[in-house]
Amino acid sequence: MLMEDIDRKDTLLGELNKARNELSLLFEISNAMRTTLKLDEILYIILTAVTAHAGLGFNRAILFLVNEKDGCLEGKMGIGPDTGEQANQIWTYIENEKMNLDDLINNYKVSNQLAASQLNRTVKSLHLPLKEEEGGVLAMTLLDGMPLHITPDTINSNTRDTLINLLKPKEFVTVPLKAKDKIIGVLFADNPYTKKPIVNDDIRMLSMFANQAGLAIENSQLFEQTLIKSHTDSLTDLWNHGYFQSLLQEELATSEKNKQPLCIIIADLDNFKVYNDKLGHQHGDKLLNQVSKVLKASARKEDTVCRYGGEEFAILMAKTNKMEALVVAERIRQSIEKFNFQLEEILPNKHLTISMGIACYPEDAAKKDELIIHADKALYEAKHQGKNRICS
Repeated sequence: MLMEDIDRKDTLLGELNKARNELSLLFEISNAMRTTLKLDEILYIILTAVTAHAGLGFNRAILFLVNEKDGCLEGKMGIGPDTGEQANQIWTYIENEKMNLDDLINNYKVSNQLAASQLNRTVKSLHLPLKEEEGGVLAMTLLDGMPLHITPDTINSNTRDTLINLLKPKEFVTVPLKAKDKIIGVLFADNPYTKKPIVNDDIRMLSMFANQAGLAIENSQLFEQTLIKSHTDSLTDLWNHGYFQSLLQEELATSEKNKQPLCIIIADLDNFKVYNDKLGHQHGDKLLNQVSKVLKASARKEDTVCRYGGEEFAILMAKTNKMEALVVAERIRQSIEKFNFQLEEILPNKHLTISMGIACYPEDAAKKDELIIHADKALYEAKHQGKNRICS
């Protein structure tokens, strides 16, 4: 009877230590997620925690978020080696450096290697429908709101699943990411290199962690929505003057560090005061809203279009030289000139036009304020020369 009591005590102590270690790990991961509100950083911390030996220990982890606008699960990030050889290299490096979870989260040498992987690129290209018959196991996890463990015995019954066909896992688990009473995404994890079986304890820990992760993601999304709203011009839906100033300072620092060019365009609508005085501010506001849409459509995807103030607009063009900026500016000028704006026939030339000034780093100026002054002077020269033109 005494030996049975000792065995029972040892078992209870083992379970207690296990529970203590699990709680300690979850606490450590939770603290890491509280260090930032930036969504990409939150996602990286989550997936690092899932894949780190010091964390949950899976070989691969992928995170999908619900895109309500497009009605799909959108691949946001995937972390894991692309090959067994790469896996051994990464794990050997981590072991030699004796890296803990905090080290992994903060170590850019490892994180860059993982974030730039083929897995990550593949994941970001995925947009899976929310319907179970089209979105497969991920959509099923989202709709059921429960973890799914796909074993080697059952994987063959999902031959039409997009993710399974891409990743070719032998066994994996998916868990829903919950924020309060709402499911905002799905987490996928597997072990393609160690071939370690996924057991109930793995699924339980991953599910507990996913609840924390879901709340962290929701807080980050709310923060980003608030940030975007505070930096957006309410009339045109473009970035506002304050954001332009802040971003220009950041991009100049990046351009200096990487020895890359940068250009800005300051643009002003010609004879806008005539339009406003004759038709009133309501019509003027509608015109500015139309112009903002033409500007965004005519600029490149990588350009940042802002409302600078009144009828003035600013465009920030990173990694762009003067000749490239001139090409974009001319496309914008022609688009404005050719567009049929409402009641534009009351203007002196019967058409709305735009004048633009261009200034570039480093050839025109190295500092933010000086660059803006150069662009303003070029804009003034365009106006002086007869409007509807570009000067640099």
